[in-house]
Amino acid sequence: MIKSIFLSLSALFISAHGFSSDWGQTGHRVIGFVAQQHLSEVAAAAIDDLLDGESLAFASTYGDEIRSIKSYKNYDPWHYVNMPLDKRYAEVEPSEKGDVFQAIKHCLGVLQDTSTSREDKAFHLRLLVHFVGDIHQPLHVGRAEDRGGNGIKVLWFGKKSNIHRVWDSEMINGYQMSYTELAQNLPRHSEVEQEAIATTPLSQWVDESQGYAKQIYGDVEQDQRLGYAYQRIHFPTVRFRLYAAGLRLAHVLNETFATSKSKG
Repeated sequence: MIKSIFLSLSALFISAHGFSSDWGQTGHRVIGFVAQQHLSEVAAAAIDDLLDGESLAFASTYGDEIRSIKSYKNYDPWHYVNMPLDKRYAEVEPSEKGDVFQAIKHCLGVLQDTSTSREDKAFHLRLLVHFVGDIHQPLHVGRAEDRGGNGIKVLWFGKKSNIHRVWDSEMINGYQMSYTELAQNLPRHSEVEQEAIATTPLSQWVDESQGYAKQIYGDVEQDQRLGYAYQRIHFPTVRFRLYAAGLRLAHVLNETFATSKSKG
């Protein structure tokens, strides 16, 4: 319990002082917000209990907030997967240190295990919410040689940045919306389309992001100046990936907690 309180307070402190996170805090919270709207009653109740009333939006940045804590450094490789652009995930030897695909499967396994402690389930639930967001950021499925685009320097509206950061947060922050405002301005799809998006297998999430990553790499050069034109072309993709991540997060949580209840 003391450990949980300490980590929660650490998360609040880091969040308040502008800790940089993947998809940015706004993007991750959008994903959590969307997922919350699509939870089943069973999943919503189980999550509310595990997170002591925290919303998925609030929990969504936890995976980055603990990165400054030395004892959690072994989780760093869980935020991404590096792979050649001409290979699918199934064709690549998995990293022994783990990657975002393995991390999601591990977190789901912990949540489904009836012998797991409540504290461990809460910890892995917070990580799961974050990692589902990460895997939908295309450059978290990027090349190892440039660290998912971190090594590709660009000028974003005249300021030094890199293409990874542009996709993580720069485009989102450019609109200066709260996460609830951005969530209200995501794509609209029919129930049939939502179901198709939500039920896409986990293995395809990786390959989808890699497909977008190929396009991103093909559209940018070292030290390129980027601004309104780039944002206008690519922000629709950002919006769709946030939306898809939210729907899929809700789906896996609904399935997980429905299964857990039937086992209990």
